[in-house]
Amino acid sequence: MFCDCFYWNQGISELESESSESKPFLLPSPLPRWPQGTGFATGRINLGEIEVVKVTEFDRVWKCGTSSSRGKSKCASFYKPVGIPEGFHCLGHYCQPNNQPLRGFVLAARANDPDHDHHRHPLKKPLKYTLVWSSDSDCYFWLPDPPPGYRAVGVIVTDEAEEPEVEEVRCVREDLTESCETREMILGLGSFNVWSTEPCERGIWSRGVVVGSFFCSTNANRAAMSIACLKNLDPSLHGMPNLDQVHALIQHYGPTVYFHPEETYMPSSVPWFFKNGALLYRFGKSQGEPVNSAGSNLPAGGENDGNFWIDLPQDDEEARSNLKKGNLESSELYVHVKPALGGIFTDVVMWIFCPFNGPATLKIGLLTVPMNRIGEHVGDWEHFTFRISNFDGELTQMFFSQHSGGGWVDASDLEFVKGSNKPVVYSSKHGHASFPHPGLYLQGSSKLGIGVRNDVGKSKFAVDSSQRYRVVAAEYLGEGAVSEPCWLQYMREWGPTIVYDSAAEIDKIINLLPLIVRYSFENLFPIALYGEEGPTGPKEKDNWEGDEMCVKASR
Repeated sequence: MFCDCFYWNQGISELESESSESKPFLLPSPLPRWPQGTGFATGRINLGEIEVVKVTEFDRVWKCGTSSSRGKSKCASFYKPVGIPEGFHCLGHYCQPNNQPLRGFVLAARANDPDHDHHRHPLKKPLKYTLVWSSDSDCYFWLPDPPPGYRAVGVIVTDEAEEPEVEEVRCVREDLTESCETREMILGLGSFNVWSTEPCERGIWSRGVVVGSFFCSTNANRAAMSIACLKNLDPSLHGMPNLDQVHALIQHYGPTVYFHPEETYMPSSVPWFFKNGALLYRFGKSQGEPVNSAGSNLPAGGENDGNFWIDLPQDDEEARSNLKKGNLESSELYVHVKPALGGIFTDVVMWIFCPFNGPATLKIGLLTVPMNRIGEHVGDWEHFTFRISNFDGELTQMFFSQHSGGGWVDASDLEFVKGSNKPVVYSSKHGHASFPHPGLYLQGSSKLGIGVRNDVGKSKFAVDSSQRYRVVAAEYLGEGAVSEPCWLQYMREWGPTIVYDSAAEIDKIINLLPLIVRYSFENLFPIALYGEEGPTGPKEKDNWEGDEMCVKASR
């Protein structure tokens, strides 16, 4: 599924979108046999008092918006899950836009203790249903009315006006649920809107489990949520992969990262950066201290208080230039493995380090304006994330990080290395932001054709993360399971704070702009025009423990 704030045009026609709707997406290659473990890839996940399975077989109940004149935003299909294992119960139906291959899931659940006290049983039938909305006599949306102390976690759809049987779905005891919120709008038909949902709280320590169903309302205020998500109360998160399985996942899915053919500033390993002249500076001292290859003399822990930063040598131009260029041969991906959406998914976050971030290039209409210094900084950390279903070990999505933002891309929209399930990642020229396809991505105003260029393309400069990686953190495995490198504990800046002496450059840009946008010029660009703080390392980023962020990018 797409994040609603990240978009690119892949040239898919309306006709092609409609024809692909009923065809399920399959990864290019079969899944391997994963190493032995406990609960990972067993098809079922224990959430405490209930057990859930992922259902991916559906019968379509209703398809709306078949006419292209109604627009893509009004094209969606609604499905009833079928093939639910015996003893498990439906929690809700599924829907998705018609311009994507069938690629979703809903969870079905059963009580771990079938003899559970009826009054406190984890799952109960609804008392009845409330009709939320109906189309022209061919589709009806029903919200289950739960018993007191229970919550509905999904909506069901029928093609008949008769109220469904209460046997159709189960509600969940309130203490086994978490609050959820809308994610992306799937369908908008006037006052009737349909959204996908996700837990309100997301991150390493959050336990909200996405059900895979949807929320619909005739009220424009989508904050009034009448459904919930599930909650994982199993402290062991037994559905997560063990370390052997983590390595198998990386070796099977690890993307190949391509750098632009004209890239000047390559990545390197962190030890190479330290060994080749990086210096640690302390506030109030003019001389920097060499950093040893392990980073063990860096200050560990604490917070970014501005007292320390790393910089290139100031009085050795040859060493400074050498560090800026990086060293592709030494580069490796630094991997953080963490639970997502309550432990039914695993996020494999791959961090890549570049000693230097080059200057930006601006696009102003038909003009391309290279900057001399704006956008430059020492110590560039970028990342991408691939999300794995813990039910079967299947790749579901990837997050592409772009200049403090980025977006999720469904597996069906990825480019893969030929003959494998390894996605391709394109790193932008000088800025090292990651993208799923080659081309030009503009950050700024795509309508006006003004913004920062992100040029990406395939070249001989590449890193295969399935082979060149190091697992540096996996907190859920327990203390000592993964040895964190010393430099990961460095919470200060990996480059100095920069103040650009760039008034002349900025004036040159402003003079090229149409009068209508000159006064809002600074708001058009996702870079600091006059200066910026030094970049921090992976553990200081919000997404280390939290959720990935989304911003808009266009092609």
